Amino acid sequence: MLKSPSQLPIEIKISTVVAISTILHSAEPLAIDAALKQMTGGVSDFFEDEFAVIDVGAIAADVPYIDWAMLVDVLKKYRLNAVAVRGATPAMFDAIRARGLSIDDGSGGAKPRAEAAPAAQPAAPAPAPAPAAPQAAPAAMPVGAMIVDTPVRAGQRVYARGCDLIITAAVNNGAEVIADGSIHVYAALHGRALAGASGNADARIFALSMQPELVSIAGVYRTFDDGFPADLALRPAQIRLHGDRLDILSLSSATRA
Repeated sequence: MLKSPSQLPIEIKISTVVAISTILHSAEPLAIDAALKQMTGGVSDFFEDEFAVIDVGAIAADVPYIDWAMLVDVLKKYRLNAVAVRGATPAMFDAIRARGLSIDDGSGGAKPRAEAAPAAQPAAPAPAPAPAAPQAAPAAMPVGAMIVDTPVRAGQRVYARGCDLIITAAVNNGAEVIADGSIHVYAALHGRALAGASGNADARIFALSMQPELVSIAGVYRTFDDGFPADLALRPAQIRLHGDRLDILSLSSATRA
């Protein structure tokens, strides 16, 4: 007799996992360690056991060897848990898999389908089919939003996949809010806010009272170890990506930090 799912020794369910992209411009573990130390202010648990995808696309063609074991250890030092490698060359695949890492080819696991062999030509040409009636282009699907009406407390994480995130209550210190689109907080933002998580550089972060611990848009981070800019702290503000820099702008004036 087939057991019910609750009686099986394992269940498989689809789950959303957010991973930080660690984009390498060097394969030297010591240089990466120094950069992470500067980025995090030396706080060893800065990333709080986040999953990480190591992106070597910018250097793979020019670097013949990468010490994957040492690289993974450097990331783990800052509680970044490497789970996959993106942008690797085929020559790197065996070494990557030997370290227990997955290959992220950007296809979500789907493999390109092989081209079908050309069909044999008929003895006599088939009559040309009547031209198909023109079809209207499919309408663009509207982008929705996830709405959260309760406070996001320390240790909680909220992720709005494929849409904006709207929060009508406070985001407390130690909380983390993530969205593939923009983040709107109609209250105080004190925790970590990561907008454009899937790479949308046009995403923004808005709050009626802005004083976050960390912000990120499309993978570009900014921390506030020396405190949030005093002229914008606890005031209505927005954060947007400008090139490789995150700008903080007042929502009531032209003030920028």
